[in-house]
Amino acid sequence: MTALSARMLTRSRSLGPGAGPRGCREEPGPLRRREAAAARKSHSPVKRPRKAQRLRVAYEGSDSEKGEGAEPLKVPVWEPQDWQQQLVNIRAMRNKKDAPVDHLGTEHCYDSSAPPKVRRYQVLLSLMLSSQTKDQVTAGAMQRLRARGLTVDSILQTDDATLGKLIYPVGFWRSKVKYIKQTSAILQQHYGGDIPASVAELVALPGVGPKMAHLAMAVAWGTVSGIAVDTHVHRIANRLRWTKKATKSPEETRAALEEWLPRELWHEINGLLVGFGQQTCLPVHPRCHACLNQALCPAAQGL
Repeated sequence: MTALSARMLTRSRSLGPGAGPRGCREEPGPLRRREAAAARKSHSPVKRPRKAQRLRVAYEGSDSEKGEGAEPLKVPVWEPQDWQQQLVNIRAMRNKKDAPVDHLGTEHCYDSSAPPKVRRYQVLLSLMLSSQTKDQVTAGAMQRLRARGLTVDSILQTDDATLGKLIYPVGFWRSKVKYIKQTSAILQQHYGGDIPASVAELVALPGVGPKMAHLAMAVAWGTVSGIAVDTHVHRIANRLRWTKKATKSPEETRAALEEWLPRELWHEINGLLVGFGQQTCLPVHPRCHACLNQALCPAAQGL
């Protein structure tokens, strides 16, 4: 062996297996690549999974979720200034309950011993007579009618002339004779002698207006269907500015009052204001000097 060959053999052995003719190492196999990757993973920081955060959103529940008795969201509405104190003062002025409406009104004109159907008919008749008529006159007419037995049949059997004499001098008595006869016939034919139990059916009867219908529902049926507004309630509501704007009719006043007045006061307000109008807040020359609301009443400031 020559000296050159010996040197090449010695160098080849010193490089170890895998050395090529140019001294390069073999490419690692698949197993070594996996081991290397595992080694790199073992030295890299461990990433822990983050907990998902739950976003809580509050929803307004449906009627079924809230329960049937749940009240809807209340929207702020207009209401008159000082109305609560004005109401307290009117109650104080009416605490004696000695106005004509308190002992001669519709609640006192029917025969309490009569059958329910007859009582309801008498309530309706007294309301028909009361239009444009003072309570004293209406009560007198009802007494005369009841003395003859006031039922649907008895009215239909009474001739117009006799009926006119019995109800005179109520306002527009001639027209009321016609309306009473027509309404009584309808009640006999369609309601078995009773009166309707809804405002819509009541106002469809001849001579029956919205105020009468709401009072009939309250007195005859014990149901508060709306505010009964007559000339007294209409006048006082406008004087106290209990309507957002001036109203021109009782029915317009009723709608305006029902927009803001709490429903639990609807039944009380008619009798309360009617008596107040009969004794203190008169149509002409109101007695403002004796009224507890003198300082709170816009109308009183102009007098």
